[in-house]
Amino acid sequence: MRILVVDKEPMSAQFIKSKLETLGHMVQGETSKNNAVRLCKEGQYDIVFLDPSPLTSPRTLILDIRRSAAYYPYTILMTETNMNRAEGLKFGVNDVFHKPLNPALLDEKVQAAKGFLELYKHIGDDTEDFPSAGGVIAKSAYNQLFRSAIDRADRYGEETFMLMISLSSYNEIAANEGPYAADFAVAKLSQYLVQLRRQSDIIGQTGANEYSLLLQRPIYPNEPSEAAGRFTEALVNYEGFKSLDTRNIEITVKLVALPSGEVPVNNVFNPLDHIGLGK
Repeated sequence: MRILVVDKEPMSAQFIKSKLETLGHMVQGETSKNNAVRLCKEGQYDIVFLDPSPLTSPRTLILDIRRSAAYYPYTILMTETNMNRAEGLKFGVNDVFHKPLNPALLDEKVQAAKGFLELYKHIGDDTEDFPSAGGVIAKSAYNQLFRSAIDRADRYGEETFMLMISLSSYNEIAANEGPYAADFAVAKLSQYLVQLRRQSDIIGQTGANEYSLLLQRPIYPNEPSEAAGRFTEALVNYEGFKSLDTRNIEITVKLVALPSGEVPVNNVFNPLDHIGLGK
């Protein structure tokens, strides 16, 4: 990935460069904030680490970077304060990285950024759409809601959660038992998800074997994780999968925080291994 480090102190860029270039990333340092905005306009950086000091508020700098770039750079605010991620989101960044920079956390931040950017590209990929049907909205419509959630995070610091549920063994089923068996298993999953969702839940088909829900404006911190747990438990105990010809039913339930890309929940299981063992 192409990474830009904006800091009046060149030590930050040197530190990040020493840790990430050995992993194949391209890292460029810049001490001038004005030059950083120009670089983001002229080039394309996947991640921008920035320390806005001596500015008291990084909001203007972050907006300038966002407006100058014709793409979506993942921005990480470097700070010596006790600012948490929720406070950082109100400035329009994706995440916060505290100084002195922790090398163990650096890789964690980069992996979260990579996951988010891959998700951003995946949801926005319009080469294949999935039409609305049976209470599930089209991928193109879901993408508009997804982009709106990212925009609201930039503007208002709102965190949204995306719950992604997929038949992760889809390709194996298609290869071993044929595409009809794989598509029939996906249809079973889709029908049950529509039954499970709450009236206010927005669910869209985001892949041939994948469905996603947007969980917006959670009332309390654990609400998204509890929703992921509720769907996981229901799918673990769903007996409808027993009617399928295949026993290779691997389900993945993943919760992604937007816009940080953090994955607090990633459950992978085969419901047929649990059904009948007690609830």
